[in-house]
Amino acid sequence: MPLDRSAGLIDTARALAAGEVTSRALVERALARIEATQDTLNAFRIVRTEAALAEADAADRELAAGVRRPLLGVPVAVKDDMDVAGEPTAFGCAGTHPAVAEDGEAVRRLRAAGAVIVGKTNTCELGQWPFTEGPAFGATRNPWHTGHTPGGSSGGSAAAVAAGLVPAALGSDGAGSVRIPASWTHLVGVKPQRGRVSTWPRGESFQGITVNGTLARTVADAALLLDAASGNHPRDPHCPPPVGALAAVGRDPGRLRIALALKPPFTAVPARLLPEVRDRVIGLAGTLAGLGHTVEEADPPYGRIGLTFVPRATAGIAEWVADAPFPALLDRRTRDAARLGRLLGGAPLRAARRAETVLHRRIGRFFETYDVVLAPTTAAPPPRIGALLELSGFATDRAMIAACPYAWPWNVLGWPGVSVPAGLTPAGLPVGAQLLGPAGSEPLLLSLAAQLEAELRWHERWPEPLVTDSPAV
Repeated sequence: MPLDRSAGLIDTARALAAGEVTSRALVERALARIEATQDTLNAFRIVRTEAALAEADAADRELAAGVRRPLLGVPVAVKDDMDVAGEPTAFGCAGTHPAVAEDGEAVRRLRAAGAVIVGKTNTCELGQWPFTEGPAFGATRNPWHTGHTPGGSSGGSAAAVAAGLVPAALGSDGAGSVRIPASWTHLVGVKPQRGRVSTWPRGESFQGITVNGTLARTVADAALLLDAASGNHPRDPHCPPPVGALAAVGRDPGRLRIALALKPPFTAVPARLLPEVRDRVIGLAGTLAGLGHTVEEADPPYGRIGLTFVPRATAGIAEWVADAPFPALLDRRTRDAARLGRLLGGAPLRAARRAETVLHRRIGRFFETYDVVLAPTTAAPPPRIGALLELSGFATDRAMIAACPYAWPWNVLGWPGVSVPAGLTPAGLPVGAQLLGPAGSEPLLLSLAAQLEAELRWHERWPEPLVTDSPAV
Protein backbone atom coordinates (compact mmCIF):
# COMPACT_ATOMS: atom_id res chain seq x y z
CA MET A 1 0.00 0.00 0.00
CA PRO A 2 1.49 3.40 -0.95
CA LEU A 3 2.27 5.71 1.95
CA ASP A 4 1.34 9.39 1.92
CA ARG A 5 1.50 12.14 4.56
CA SER A 6 -1.38 10.52 6.48
CA ALA A 7 0.71 7.42 7.27
CA GLY A 8 1.45 7.41 10.98
CA LEU A 9 4.25 5.89 12.97
CA ILE A 10 2.69 2.43 13.27
CA ASP A 11 1.70 2.20 9.59
CA THR A 12 5.14 3.38 8.51
CA ALA A 13 6.94 0.86 10.73
CA ARG A 14 4.73 -1.95 9.41
CA ALA A 15 5.33 -0.98 5.78
CA LEU A 16 9.08 -0.94 6.35
CA ALA A 17 9.05 -4.33 8.06
CA ALA A 18 6.94 -5.77 5.24
CA GLY A 19 9.34 -4.48 2.58
CA GLU A 20 6.68 -2.25 1.00
CA VAL A 21 8.90 0.83 1.19
CA THR A 22 12.51 1.65 1.98
CA SER A 23 13.76 3.86 4.75
CA ARG A 24 15.73 5.88 2.22
CA ALA A 25 12.58 6.64 0.25
CA LEU A 26 10.75 7.73 3.39
CA VAL A 27 13.62 9.87 4.63
CA GLU A 28 14.09 11.47 1.22
CA ARG A 29 10.41 12.37 1.16
CA ALA A 30 10.52 13.74 4.71
CA LEU A 31 13.55 15.87 3.82
CA ALA A 32 11.83 17.14 0.68
CA ARG A 33 8.73 18.11 2.66
CA ILE A 34 10.83 19.89 5.25
CA GLU A 35 12.68 21.85 2.57
CA ALA A 36 9.45 22.74 0.77
CA THR A 37 7.77 24.06 3.92
CA GLN A 38 10.71 25.64 5.74
CA ASP A 39 10.06 29.11 4.33
CA THR A 40 6.39 28.81 5.33
CA LEU A 41 6.30 26.79 8.56
CA ASN A 42 9.92 27.08 9.70
CA ALA A 43 9.54 23.97 11.86
CA PHE A 44 13.22 22.94 11.98
CA ARG A 45 16.35 24.52 13.43
CA ILE A 46 18.63 21.74 12.13
CA VAL A 47 18.00 19.36 9.22
CA ARG A 48 20.32 16.34 9.22
CA THR A 49 20.20 15.67 5.48
CA GLU A 50 23.40 13.69 4.93
CA ALA A 51 23.41 11.98 8.32
CA ALA A 52 19.74 10.98 8.06
CA LEU A 53 20.20 9.49 4.59
CA ALA A 54 23.23 7.51 5.77
CA GLU A 55 21.21 6.23 8.75
CA ALA A 56 18.34 5.32 6.41
CA ASP A 57 20.69 3.29 4.22
CA ALA A 58 21.98 1.48 7.30
CA ALA A 59 18.40 0.76 8.38
CA ASP A 60 17.59 -0.65 4.94
CA ARG A 61 20.53 -3.02 5.21
CA GLU A 62 19.28 -4.22 8.58
CA LEU A 63 15.73 -4.65 7.29
CA ALA A 64 17.01 -6.64 4.32
CA ALA A 65 18.93 -8.87 6.73
CA GLY A 66 15.76 -9.63 8.68
CA VAL A 67 16.46 -7.38 11.67
CA ARG A 68 13.31 -6.04 13.32
CA ARG A 69 13.13 -3.18 15.80
CA PRO A 70 10.07 -1.12 16.74
CA LEU A 71 10.98 1.97 14.68
CA LEU A 72 13.63 0.59 12.35
CA GLY A 73 14.02 3.05 9.47
CA VAL A 74 11.18 5.38 10.52
CA PRO A 75 11.93 9.12 10.21
CA VAL A 76 11.16 11.15 13.34
CA ALA A 77 12.17 14.54 14.75
CA VAL A 78 13.25 15.76 18.18
CA LYS A 79 13.06 19.17 19.82
CA ASP A 80 16.20 21.28 19.93
CA ASP A 81 16.62 20.97 23.68
CA MET A 82 17.70 17.33 23.23
CA ASP A 83 21.27 16.34 22.47
CA VAL A 84 21.92 14.63 19.15
CA ALA A 85 25.56 13.59 18.71
CA GLY A 86 27.37 15.77 16.20
CA GLU A 87 24.78 18.55 16.31
CA PRO A 88 24.52 21.71 18.44
CA THR A 89 21.82 22.09 21.09
CA ALA A 90 20.89 25.77 20.87
CA PHE A 91 17.54 25.43 22.73
CA GLY A 92 16.17 28.46 20.91
CA CYS A 93 19.16 30.69 21.73
CA ALA A 94 21.11 32.88 19.32
CA GLY A 95 24.74 32.29 18.47
CA THR A 96 26.83 29.51 16.96
CA HIS A 97 26.71 26.64 19.41
CA PRO A 98 29.21 23.78 19.58
CA ALA A 99 28.26 20.29 18.48
CA VAL A 100 27.66 17.86 21.33
CA ALA A 101 29.59 14.61 21.56
CA GLU A 102 26.85 12.22 22.70
CA ASP A 103 23.15 11.62 22.29
CA GLY A 104 20.90 12.44 25.20
CA GLU A 105 19.34 9.36 26.76
CA ALA A 106 15.94 9.80 25.07
CA VAL A 107 17.58 10.16 21.65
CA ARG A 108 19.84 7.19 22.37
CA ARG A 109 16.78 5.09 23.06
CA LEU A 110 15.03 6.23 19.89
CA ARG A 111 18.10 5.20 17.91
CA ALA A 112 18.16 1.84 19.72
CA ALA A 113 14.57 1.35 18.52
CA GLY A 114 15.82 2.03 14.98
CA ALA A 115 14.46 5.54 14.39
CA VAL A 116 16.15 7.92 11.94
CA ILE A 117 16.42 11.44 13.37
CA VAL A 118 15.82 13.74 10.40
CA GLY A 119 16.28 16.96 12.34
CA LYS A 120 15.88 19.10 15.42
CA THR A 121 12.79 21.26 15.69
CA ASN A 122 12.44 24.89 16.68
CA THR A 123 11.68 25.97 20.23
CA CYS A 124 11.50 29.37 21.84
CA GLU A 125 14.43 30.55 23.96
CA LEU A 126 15.02 28.00 26.75
CA GLY A 127 11.46 26.75 26.28
CA GLN A 128 9.88 29.50 28.35
CA TRP A 129 6.86 30.61 26.33
CA PRO A 130 3.78 29.16 24.61
CA PHE A 131 4.89 30.49 21.24
CA THR A 132 7.82 29.46 19.04
CA GLU A 133 9.40 32.69 17.86
CA GLY A 134 12.70 34.44 18.40
CA PRO A 135 15.56 36.35 16.78
CA ALA A 136 17.68 33.20 16.60
CA PHE A 137 15.44 31.44 14.07
CA GLY A 138 12.36 33.55 13.25
CA ALA A 139 8.78 32.38 13.75
CA THR A 140 7.45 28.85 13.47
CA ARG A 141 3.91 28.88 12.09
CA ASN A 142 0.78 26.81 12.57
CA PRO A 143 -0.12 24.52 9.63
CA TRP A 144 -3.82 25.12 10.34
CA HIS A 145 -3.41 28.88 9.91
CA THR A 146 0.04 30.25 9.18
CA GLY A 147 -0.86 33.61 10.69
CA HIS A 148 -0.97 31.94 14.11
CA THR A 149 1.56 30.26 16.37
CA PRO A 150 1.56 26.47 16.78
CA GLY A 151 2.22 27.13 20.46
CA GLY A 152 5.31 26.38 22.44
CA SER A 153 7.69 25.59 23.49
CA SER A 154 7.56 22.37 21.41
CA GLY A 155 6.02 24.30 18.54
CA GLY A 156 8.46 23.10 15.90
CA SER A 157 7.76 19.45 16.71
CA ALA A 158 4.01 20.08 16.68
CA ALA A 159 4.10 21.96 13.38
CA ALA A 160 6.21 19.21 11.78
CA VAL A 161 3.78 16.46 12.80
CA ALA A 162 0.61 18.44 12.09
CA ALA A 163 1.82 19.21 8.55
CA GLY A 164 2.82 15.59 7.91
CA LEU A 165 6.55 16.30 7.61
CA VAL A 166 7.24 13.43 10.06
CA PRO A 167 4.79 10.94 11.57
CA ALA A 168 5.72 11.77 15.18
CA ALA A 169 8.20 13.80 17.22
CA LEU A 170 9.57 14.26 20.71
CA GLY A 171 8.99 17.47 22.63
CA SER A 172 9.42 18.55 26.21
CA ASP A 173 6.85 19.83 28.68
CA GLY A 174 7.73 22.15 31.58
CA ALA A 175 4.46 24.10 31.86
CA GLY A 176 2.43 22.48 29.10
CA SER A 177 5.05 22.71 26.34
CA VAL A 178 3.93 19.44 24.72
CA ARG A 179 0.24 19.68 25.57
CA ILE A 180 -0.25 23.33 24.54
CA PRO A 181 1.12 22.94 20.97
CA ALA A 182 -0.72 19.61 20.66
CA SER A 183 -3.92 21.44 21.53
CA TRP A 184 -3.25 24.25 19.05
CA THR A 185 -2.27 21.96 16.14
CA HIS A 186 -4.93 19.20 16.49
CA LEU A 187 -2.55 16.54 17.82
CA VAL A 188 -2.26 14.06 20.66
CA GLY A 189 0.39 15.23 23.12
CA VAL A 190 1.58 13.01 25.96
CA LYS A 191 3.26 14.46 29.03
CA PRO A 192 4.41 11.33 30.87
CA GLN A 193 5.24 10.73 34.52
CA ARG A 194 8.44 12.47 35.65
CA GLY A 195 11.35 10.18 34.82
CA ARG A 196 9.42 8.04 32.33
CA VAL A 197 11.51 9.47 29.48
CA SER A 198 14.96 10.50 30.64
CA THR A 199 16.05 14.14 30.38
CA TRP A 200 19.71 13.12 30.76
CA PRO A 201 22.33 14.71 30.55
CA ARG A 202 20.26 16.73 33.02
CA GLY A 203 18.97 14.41 35.69
CA GLU A 204 16.30 16.96 36.51
CA SER A 205 15.37 19.55 33.93
CA PHE A 206 14.12 22.85 35.38
CA GLN A 207 14.17 21.48 38.93
CA GLY A 208 12.07 18.48 37.94
CA ILE A 209 9.12 20.27 36.34
CA THR A 210 10.17 19.51 32.74
CA VAL A 211 9.76 16.07 31.17
CA ASN A 212 10.15 14.75 27.64
CA GLY A 213 6.97 13.67 25.85
CA THR A 214 5.50 12.73 22.49
CA LEU A 215 3.47 14.37 19.73
CA ALA A 216 1.54 12.41 17.10
CA ARG A 217 -1.74 12.39 15.21
CA THR A 218 -3.07 9.26 16.91
CA VAL A 219 -2.98 7.91 20.44
CA ALA A 220 -1.35 4.67 19.28
CA ASP A 221 1.45 6.53 17.48
CA ALA A 222 2.08 8.72 20.53
CA ALA A 223 2.15 5.60 22.71
CA LEU A 224 4.55 3.74 20.41
CA LEU A 225 6.98 6.66 20.46
CA LEU A 226 6.61 6.87 24.24
CA ASP A 227 7.49 3.20 24.63
CA ALA A 228 10.51 3.62 22.35
CA ALA A 229 11.84 6.68 24.20
CA SER A 230 11.07 5.49 27.74
CA GLY A 231 13.77 4.39 30.15
CA ASN A 232 16.49 5.80 32.29
CA HIS A 233 20.14 6.68 32.44
CA PRO A 234 21.88 4.95 35.38
CA ARG A 235 22.26 8.31 37.13
CA ASP A 236 18.67 9.52 36.70
CA PRO A 237 17.12 10.54 40.04
CA HIS A 238 13.57 9.54 38.99
CA CYS A 239 13.04 6.02 37.64
CA PRO A 240 9.33 5.07 37.70
CA PRO A 241 8.47 1.43 37.01
CA PRO A 242 7.88 0.72 33.30
CA VAL A 243 4.44 0.84 31.70
CA GLY A 244 3.35 -0.58 28.36
CA ALA A 245 1.90 2.49 26.70
CA LEU A 246 1.01 0.90 23.34
CA ALA A 247 -0.51 -2.18 24.99
CA ALA A 248 -2.81 0.11 26.99
CA VAL A 249 -4.22 1.72 23.84
CA GLY A 250 -6.15 -1.41 22.92
CA ARG A 251 -7.69 -1.92 26.36
CA ASP A 252 -11.18 -0.90 27.43
CA PRO A 253 -10.75 1.77 30.12
CA GLY A 254 -13.89 0.58 31.91
CA ARG A 255 -16.51 2.96 33.26
CA LEU A 256 -14.73 5.87 34.85
CA ARG A 257 -15.55 8.71 37.21
CA ILE A 258 -14.40 11.85 35.41
CA ALA A 259 -14.10 15.30 36.97
CA LEU A 260 -14.73 18.14 34.53
CA ALA A 261 -12.43 20.88 35.85
CA LEU A 262 -13.18 24.20 34.15
CA LYS A 263 -11.90 26.60 36.79
CA PRO A 264 -8.30 27.77 36.23
CA PRO A 265 -5.90 27.01 39.10
CA PHE A 266 -4.76 29.90 41.27
CA THR A 267 -2.67 32.46 39.44
CA ALA A 268 -1.55 35.96 40.39
CA VAL A 269 -3.27 37.52 37.36
CA PRO A 270 -6.74 36.92 35.84
CA ALA A 271 -7.42 34.02 33.50
CA ARG A 272 -10.75 33.34 31.80
CA LEU A 273 -11.86 30.33 29.79
CA LEU A 274 -13.05 31.69 26.45
CA PRO A 275 -16.48 30.46 25.27
CA GLU A 276 -15.19 28.92 22.02
CA VAL A 277 -12.84 26.69 24.03
CA ARG A 278 -15.31 25.99 26.84
CA ASP A 279 -17.96 24.82 24.37
CA ARG A 280 -15.63 22.29 22.79
CA VAL A 281 -14.38 20.92 26.11
CA ILE A 282 -17.95 20.53 27.31
CA GLY A 283 -18.73 18.78 24.04
CA LEU A 284 -15.90 16.34 24.75
CA ALA A 285 -17.35 15.78 28.24
CA GLY A 286 -20.67 14.95 26.60
CA THR A 287 -18.96 12.39 24.36
CA LEU A 288 -17.38 10.76 27.42
CA ALA A 289 -20.76 10.63 29.14
CA GLY A 290 -22.23 9.06 26.02
CA LEU A 291 -19.52 6.38 26.19
CA GLY A 292 -20.80 5.39 29.65
CA HIS A 293 -18.54 7.39 31.95
CA THR A 294 -19.80 9.45 34.86
CA VAL A 295 -18.84 13.07 34.29
CA GLU A 296 -19.46 15.84 36.80
CA GLU A 297 -17.97 19.26 37.38
CA ALA A 298 -15.34 19.24 40.12
CA ASP A 299 -12.00 21.01 40.51
CA PRO A 300 -8.89 19.49 42.10
CA PRO A 301 -7.87 21.20 45.37
CA TYR A 302 -4.91 23.05 43.87
CA GLY A 303 -4.69 25.72 46.54
CA ARG A 304 -1.85 28.16 45.88
CA ILE A 305 0.18 25.68 43.85
CA GLY A 306 1.52 28.54 41.71
CA LEU A 307 3.72 29.67 44.57
CA THR A 308 5.70 26.43 44.23
CA PHE A 309 6.02 26.68 40.45
CA VAL A 310 7.79 30.03 40.13
CA PRO A 311 10.93 29.20 42.18
CA ARG A 312 11.43 25.93 40.32
CA ALA A 313 10.85 27.40 36.87
CA THR A 314 13.05 30.46 37.33
CA ALA A 315 15.83 28.54 39.10
CA GLY A 316 15.79 26.18 36.12
CA ILE A 317 16.16 29.11 33.73
CA ALA A 318 19.07 30.40 35.82
CA GLU A 319 20.79 26.99 35.50
CA TRP A 320 20.47 27.02 31.71
CA VAL A 321 21.59 30.65 31.45
CA ALA A 322 24.69 29.82 33.50
CA ASP A 323 25.64 27.31 30.80
CA ALA A 324 24.72 29.53 27.82
CA PRO A 325 27.74 30.29 25.62
CA PHE A 326 26.38 33.70 24.56
CA PRO A 327 24.51 35.22 27.53
CA ALA A 328 24.64 38.72 26.04
CA LEU A 329 22.49 37.53 23.12
CA LEU A 330 19.67 36.24 25.34
CA ASP A 331 16.25 37.88 25.40
CA ARG A 332 15.92 40.50 28.14
CA ARG A 333 13.02 38.47 29.57
CA THR A 334 15.31 35.45 29.87
CA ARG A 335 17.94 37.46 31.71
CA ASP A 336 15.31 38.89 34.06
CA ALA A 337 13.89 35.42 34.77
CA ALA A 338 17.38 34.09 35.48
CA ARG A 339 18.01 36.96 37.87
CA LEU A 340 14.80 36.10 39.74
CA GLY A 341 15.78 32.43 39.71
CA ARG A 342 19.08 33.23 41.39
CA LEU A 343 17.20 35.16 44.08
CA LEU A 344 14.73 32.32 44.65
CA GLY A 345 17.30 29.54 44.35
CA GLY A 346 17.91 29.15 48.11
CA ALA A 347 15.23 28.84 50.78
CA PRO A 348 12.26 29.55 48.46
CA LEU A 349 13.35 26.78 46.08
CA ARG A 350 13.84 24.31 48.94
CA ALA A 351 10.38 25.18 50.30
CA ALA A 352 8.85 24.74 46.83
CA ARG A 353 10.46 21.32 46.46
CA ARG A 354 9.26 20.23 49.92
CA ALA A 355 5.71 21.35 49.13
CA GLU A 356 5.41 18.74 46.39
CA THR A 357 4.85 15.97 48.94
CA VAL A 358 2.00 17.92 50.54
CA LEU A 359 0.46 18.58 47.14
CA HIS A 360 0.70 14.90 46.23
CA ARG A 361 -1.24 13.96 49.35
CA ARG A 362 -3.90 16.64 49.00
CA ILE A 363 -4.53 16.33 45.27
CA GLY A 364 -4.02 12.57 45.45
CA ARG A 365 -7.06 12.32 47.73
CA PHE A 366 -9.12 13.82 44.88
CA PHE A 367 -8.42 10.61 42.95
CA GLU A 368 -10.16 8.57 45.64
CA THR A 369 -13.38 10.09 44.26
CA TYR A 370 -12.46 10.48 40.60
CA ASP A 371 -10.37 8.40 38.21
CA VAL A 372 -9.49 11.10 35.67
CA VAL A 373 -9.64 14.88 35.39
CA LEU A 374 -10.84 16.42 32.12
CA ALA A 375 -9.73 20.05 31.78
CA PRO A 376 -9.12 22.51 28.96
CA THR A 377 -5.54 22.39 27.73
CA THR A 378 -5.61 26.15 27.12
CA ALA A 379 -8.10 28.92 27.85
CA ALA A 380 -7.85 30.44 24.38
CA PRO A 381 -7.12 29.47 20.76
CA PRO A 382 -3.60 30.02 19.39
CA PRO A 383 -2.54 33.70 19.26
CA ARG A 384 -1.37 35.42 16.14
CA ILE A 385 2.30 35.37 15.20
CA GLY A 386 4.09 38.23 16.92
CA ALA A 387 1.39 38.90 19.53
CA LEU A 388 3.69 38.08 22.45
CA LEU A 389 7.13 38.49 20.91
CA GLU A 390 7.92 42.10 21.85
CA LEU A 391 6.11 42.34 25.18
CA SER A 392 7.83 43.14 28.46
CA GLY A 393 8.48 40.31 30.87
CA PHE A 394 5.45 41.18 33.03
CA ALA A 395 3.17 41.60 30.02
CA THR A 396 4.39 38.29 28.59
CA ASP A 397 3.63 36.54 31.87
CA ARG A 398 0.13 38.06 31.97
CA ALA A 399 -0.58 37.02 28.38
CA MET A 400 0.77 33.50 28.97
CA ILE A 401 -1.31 32.98 32.08
CA ALA A 402 -4.43 34.33 30.38
CA ALA A 403 -4.04 31.94 27.43
CA CYS A 404 -2.52 28.92 29.19
CA PRO A 405 -3.51 28.66 32.88
CA TYR A 406 -4.41 24.97 32.97
CA ALA A 407 -1.35 22.86 32.12
CA TRP A 408 1.45 23.76 34.55
CA PRO A 409 0.11 22.27 37.85
CA TRP A 410 0.73 18.76 36.52
CA ASN A 411 4.37 19.73 35.96
CA VAL A 412 4.69 20.62 39.64
CA LEU A 413 3.12 17.28 40.56
CA GLY A 414 5.18 15.32 38.03
CA TRP A 415 2.11 13.30 37.02
CA PRO A 416 0.94 12.26 33.52
CA GLY A 417 -1.40 14.12 31.20
CA VAL A 418 -2.60 13.61 27.64
CA SER A 419 -3.91 16.45 25.47
CA VAL A 420 -6.40 15.40 22.80
CA PRO A 421 -8.09 17.40 20.03
CA ALA A 422 -11.40 18.96 21.09
CA GLY A 423 -12.29 20.46 17.72
CA LEU A 424 -11.95 23.70 15.80
CA THR A 425 -13.21 27.16 16.68
CA PRO A 426 -15.54 28.96 14.25
CA ALA A 427 -12.39 30.61 12.88
CA GLY A 428 -10.91 27.18 12.09
CA LEU A 429 -8.30 27.15 14.87
CA PRO A 430 -7.69 23.93 16.81
CA VAL A 431 -8.19 23.67 20.57
CA GLY A 432 -7.74 20.71 22.90
CA ALA A 433 -8.59 19.18 26.24
CA GLN A 434 -6.35 17.29 28.62
CA LEU A 435 -6.92 14.04 30.46
CA LEU A 436 -5.03 14.13 33.77
CA GLY A 437 -4.29 11.41 36.29
CA PRO A 438 -2.17 10.55 39.33
CA ALA A 439 1.28 8.97 39.33
CA GLY A 440 1.70 6.10 36.89
CA SER A 441 -1.67 6.60 35.20
CA GLU A 442 -0.42 6.74 31.59
CA PRO A 443 -2.08 3.40 30.68
CA LEU A 444 -5.49 4.57 31.89
CA LEU A 445 -5.21 7.97 30.23
CA LEU A 446 -4.07 6.47 26.93
CA SER A 447 -6.82 3.85 26.89
CA LEU A 448 -9.42 6.56 27.54
CA ALA A 449 -7.90 8.82 24.87
CA ALA A 450 -7.98 5.93 22.39
CA GLN A 451 -11.65 5.32 23.18
CA LEU A 452 -12.37 8.99 22.44
CA GLU A 453 -10.35 8.82 19.23
CA ALA A 454 -12.30 5.79 18.01
CA GLU A 455 -15.51 7.76 18.53
CA LEU A 456 -14.43 11.15 17.17
CA ARG A 457 -11.90 10.12 14.46
CA TRP A 458 -9.96 13.36 14.90
CA HIS A 459 -6.93 11.94 13.08
CA GLU A 460 -8.89 11.96 9.81
CA ARG A 461 -9.03 15.75 9.78
CA TRP A 462 -6.02 17.56 8.32
CA PRO A 463 -5.01 21.15 7.58
CA GLU A 464 -4.77 22.11 3.95
CA PRO A 465 -1.47 20.80 2.54
CA LEU A 466 1.29 23.37 2.20
CA VAL A 467 3.15 21.24 -0.30
CA THR A 468 2.04 18.62 -2.84
CA ASP A 469 3.83 15.29 -2.64
CA SER A 470 5.42 13.59 -5.56
CA PRO A 471 3.75 10.17 -6.13
CA ALA A 472 3.32 8.26 -2.88
CA VAL A 473 6.15 5.93 -1.93
